[in-house]
Amino acid sequence: MGYSHKNSRGITYHLHSRGKLYFFSKKEEESIDLPEEFTVIENQKTGLPMVKRK
Repeated sequence: MGYSHKNSRGITYHLHSRGKLYFFSKKEEESIDLPEEFTVIENQKTGLPMVKRK
């Protein structure tokens, strides 16, 4: 099981990757672990999680 993030609205998102692109999806299949050089932040307006370099 990969990295998951529960946002402030209670929705769980799972981390995925396509090459160097990291994105969150509600689907758990093929989710990946969060790389050490990244951290997760949440968009205050939409509640969507985003990956950011430390």
